[in-house]
Amino acid sequence: MARSDNDTWNLATSVGATATMVAAGRARATKDRLIDDRFAEPLVRAVGVDFFTRWANGEINTDDVDEPGAPWGMQRMTDLLAARTRYIDSFFARAWQGGIGQIVILASGLDARGYRLPWPAGTTLFEIDQPDVIEFKTATIEALGARPTAEIRAVAIDLRHDWPSALRRAGFDTGKPAAWAAEGLLGFLPPDAQDRLLDNITALSADGSQLVAEVFTNTGSNQNALNSASQRWRDHGLDIALDDLGFPGERTDVASYLHDLGWHPVCTPLNQLLADNGLPQQPDGADAPFAKNYYCSAVLRKAR
Repeated sequence: MARSDNDTWNLATSVGATATMVAAGRARATKDRLIDDRFAEPLVRAVGVDFFTRWANGEINTDDVDEPGAPWGMQRMTDLLAARTRYIDSFFARAWQGGIGQIVILASGLDARGYRLPWPAGTTLFEIDQPDVIEFKTATIEALGARPTAEIRAVAIDLRHDWPSALRRAGFDTGKPAAWAAEGLLGFLPPDAQDRLLDNITALSADGSQLVAEVFTNTGSNQNALNSASQRWRDHGLDIALDDLGFPGERTDVASYLHDLGWHPVCTPLNQLLADNGLPQQPDGADAPFAKNYYCSAVLRKAR
């Protein structure tokens, strides 16, 4: 069913299930020793989507669920998430080495960086997501006996609502630089909501703030590839509709938009990121759905 401006979901339905799918990819990448996220597999298991649990723990073989040579599949996703996780972990490391002590993770989902990264003392990590998602993740991780490595402040709100006010109420200081992450988010927002999100981030950010974002350049083709892959997943037990999760319409280029707002972006094409990590690249060409996606890190320099 197509998305709407006021639709609802949880971690096992609609766009919410992509958070579980992504965690399953991180769990599989951990099992393959590409990254280290010991929280991903227990979180996926707790959600209870059998297909994702079996991928996370290695019970499903790539050849069983992925079309050979297809641009998207569970293994393609796992490779991408290994590279993406390393990239964003490194972004945060550079931010804290530069003295930034405020971290904001937008649509945090099942991200466990507040528990697995070695944050410096005094770091405050704001996690923004729907109340049920934050409550589920926190309870599941705490049941494992884990404790956060930074001060985590949950901002339990839908990004379609007044999240900037909620963030300030949680103690976010607009006078101090922050490091922001929009991971796996922008492509699931309507085009105008994408721009509003970037506007709000800029308005809340002090000079020297940093931002990392994953940028989808052709959301229609990306969705078509996901639809094609998920049909075979359904044949192997996935009982979730992953069709039509994006929003149609032309989008502004994120890097250009950020530049106009005063940010200084640096872009890394997806295939470069995969190659840098020794992972198979996406098929290239005019009709390749993912090859032109890129990752963007940026520093804000406000006019003085």
